[in-house]
Amino acid sequence: MIYADNAATTKMSPRAIETMVSLMNETFGNPSSLYTIGQRAKEVLEQARKDVAEVIGADPKEILFTSGGSEADNQAIISAAKIGARKGKKHIISSAFEHHAVLHTLEKLKKEGYDVTLLDVHEDGLVRPEELEAAIREDTCLVTIMYANNEIGTIQPIREIGAICRKHGVLFHTDAVQAIAHVPVNVADDNIDLLSSSAHKFHGPKGVGFLYAKKGVLLSNLIEGGAQERGKRAGTENVPGIAAMAAALKEAAEHLEENSEKLKKRRDQLIAGLREIPHSALNGHETKRLPGNVNFCFEGIEGESLLLLLDDKGISASSGSACTSGSLDPSHVLLAIGRVHDVAHGSLRLTLGEDVTEEQVDEIIQSVKEVVEYLRSFSPIWRDLMAGKKPFIL
Repeated sequence: MIYADNAATTKMSPRAIETMVSLMNETFGNPSSLYTIGQRAKEVLEQARKDVAEVIGADPKEILFTSGGSEADNQAIISAAKIGARKGKKHIISSAFEHHAVLHTLEKLKKEGYDVTLLDVHEDGLVRPEELEAAIREDTCLVTIMYANNEIGTIQPIREIGAICRKHGVLFHTDAVQAIAHVPVNVADDNIDLLSSSAHKFHGPKGVGFLYAKKGVLLSNLIEGGAQERGKRAGTENVPGIAAMAAALKEAAEHLEENSEKLKKRRDQLIAGLREIPHSALNGHETKRLPGNVNFCFEGIEGESLLLLLDDKGISASSGSACTSGSLDPSHVLLAIGRVHDVAHGSLRLTLGEDVTEEQVDEIIQSVKEVVEYLRSFSPIWRDLMAGKKPFIL
């Protein structure tokens, strides 16, 4: 089997598994308890907080542990919105292709009287900083732009966007779920006020994540009921999961440069091979993208059939976000970059892991070529295209 859906989730690393199992067996105390085994758990929890903070250039007191990226996104955006409302500012700027954890939260806030501007991401999948700056108003309280897109992998000009927000006194949040541990992230250098992350995207466990909130940014509670996480996130902390996340993050940070270079080579190899398929197109910028992300559209086929046939060949891939995999609608991300519905339906996302080999990439290329040719052989849409009854788009 070739697993090529690492944007959906990653396999836990041996170091993370060992850390998690050890703590479940030996350090199972409640970190809020005063007796020894509870205080040992507390020590593990605070060491994990230090480790996570160190990787992103933060202070440990600025790290809040959550159940994952979606919770962190919700808490960051709602907190910034409430801060703005107290100052009479209820305008938020985001982009048209954010993760639904962001977009749905913004829709909720619109019903509460907030005004939301969604910036265009253009054909290359990139926000233009000058367009963002032009959209800032006197009542803008928050800019929330994802660090790297979860479907097409494009990396946004975060540092420049953050500098613009700092210049105008506007809070800046970034959903960095896909970026953390895959590209260098430093919250100070990048001018970030709020950042969301999730462990299972970098070989940690599912159900664990963190929110970075710069000192001075007052967080609003989503969950009430206890004094955990400095009173900002009630509920007994998942110490084994949190420690495993920190272990996975440290390990990924230690090997980030070498893994990134290897993945870029495999990514570019895959892009070059898939481009040999007629009437296909890479989605997003060619180089300003995550090291392991490749997203293509193939005209004249349906993405779901492509995925199922690739699975028969032992290749695990996706057509977009795992959070919307049950939807029959085309990806909002692909529509945002200008792909028409018929083309967007024929999409394929391949996200490679650090252990992928050159031979495996060649196998993926060959398999995709075979499946696309097979699906087109009995597609009425493809027959119409080949007969000239419809114009090709790609």
